[in-house]
Amino acid sequence: MQAAGVSPYDHAPAEAGAGAACATSGSSPRGAGCEGPDRYPITSGDSVASCTRINRPGVHTIYPPLAEAYFLLVHGLSPEGARHKPLQIGGALLALATSAVLLITLSRRPGTRDSAPAYAACYAWCPAVPLELVNNAHVDALAVLLAVIAMTTTNRHRALGGTLLGAATAVKLLPAITVPGALSGILATDGRSPARRMLDALAVLGPAALVVALAYLPYVLASRGSVLGYFSGYVTEEGYDDAGSRDRYALLRLVLPDSWAFPAALLILTIAIFHVLRRGDADRPWQGALAVTGVGFLVFTPGYSWYAVLVVALVALDGRWEWLGVPLASGAAYMGPGTGAGTIGYALAALAVATGLVARAVRPSTSSACNAPRQRRGAGARFWRGSFW
Repeated sequence: MQAAGVSPYDHAPAEAGAGAACATSGSSPRGAGCEGPDRYPITSGDSVASCTRINRPGVHTIYPPLAEAYFLLVHGLSPEGARHKPLQIGGALLALATSAVLLITLSRRPGTRDSAPAYAACYAWCPAVPLELVNNAHVDALAVLLAVIAMTTTNRHRALGGTLLGAATAVKLLPAITVPGALSGILATDGRSPARRMLDALAVLGPAALVVALAYLPYVLASRGSVLGYFSGYVTEEGYDDAGSRDRYALLRLVLPDSWAFPAALLILTIAIFHVLRRGDADRPWQGALAVTGVGFLVFTPGYSWYAVLVVALVALDGRWEWLGVPLASGAAYMGPGTGAGTIGYALAALAVATGLVARAVRPSTSSACNAPRQRRGAGARFWRGSFW
């Protein structure tokens, strides 16, 4: 649509002009091509004019601007009639790049040099990576890569880390949940003045907000409608505005009325964010990012496994194995909607996280003297630290 000069925020694929653009790109089969699976009808009046491989042909795009730019780039580099293969190749390259970043970063970090291949394999060998990022070609591959680089950069270069976080958010909105991790310890009682804390926070938040704004600007200028696209419709469709309509807030709804689920989820997530801002380790921003992201998944219980690839990458950075239950739970929720599989999966994931936290809280008291410097950092530091094994 962009290559044809049509704003994806102005037109849905099923509209006349946009539909013509899609047809020329090979995404709108006709005749016998509409008999296969995953075909969605495009109607003209009361009749079906053609069909499309786009699963929501009647709505505007939900993807943020850097995702749209990525789609346009891949389209421009693709030969005629290539269809989905270039996006799969792009996903493979981005997944390999993320694995390489993890391997290089971990091999340079004291304490993880010997185990760097195992940590990187935690991401590279996770089934969701080849399935969702490569085979299904979700643009999360680019968002995860940018978020990983941001998490490994922001403790040394706040502005650069903030810039990368903004870029990740402008690809897929989900990485915005890692921002508290980048601000870990910003509210700690370490002698810094309020003015200094404000400057440190602005050094991350300012570039992040600027990148998002600049990414949206060309589309705002080129579009007559809202660049939020189908976002509000998606929130409704997924049941986030009505807790009783889908499997969202599944764990909270086990113990609370449906009407309390959303406020309770916000409260728990706010507590987790405050804890990271207050007690998080500024030298290890990925720890706080994993905690907030993981808690967000446990309270909102999304049903798409490709979202949770971000959790897998943060686990590879931090080494807290117990959070790997979250992507498993999201996969169960996706494969068995309405069956309770997601609720059971997320309950088991929460149990695994609780077990890991208890184990790490007990371990320092029984560890050897070589851990004494870590213990002297206090309970907050012990809470956020730990090794993969």
